[in-house]
Amino acid sequence: MEFTHLDEGGAARMVDVTGKQPSVREATALGLVRCSAEVVTALRDGTVPKGDVLAVARVAGIAAAKKVPDLLPLAHVIGVHGVVLDLAVLNEGVAITATVRTADRTGVEMEALTAVTVAALAIVDMVKGVDRSAEIVHCRIVAKSGGRSGDWTR
Repeated sequence: MEFTHLDEGGAARMVDVTGKQPSVREATALGLVRCSAEVVTALRDGTVPKGDVLAVARVAGIAAAKKVPDLLPLAHVIGVHGVVLDLAVLNEGVAITATVRTADRTGVEMEALTAVTVAALAIVDMVKGVDRSAEIVHCRIVAKSGGRSGDWTR
């Protein structure tokens, strides 16, 4: 197996994508913030003391998708052309889905995963005063399309 982010000597490197042609690419990630029944009720009733948790989480996730090269040292600066971040309050907590699109030389899997995880962090931050046991679980890429490797679904 070849690791593209390592050179011949095993040192980390940024992969050169200069010669690749831009193409439409999309990735979707999911995650869950598991929290107490008390928090779920407060989310449904809009009574979380810190305010509109879902609105803050949505904006945090979208903003995070555009910051991936600042967070991951070997990630490429790409045009994030679309981010859809959906949140659903379930009996066990908040389900998060992020789909990110671009027309660039490399994929957006890390952007989608970052959107989900930062949205999840925002939720935990907003509810931790009510539920210190809130936890982030099951964050993962579930689909990607475009690029040289084509489509993939978990």
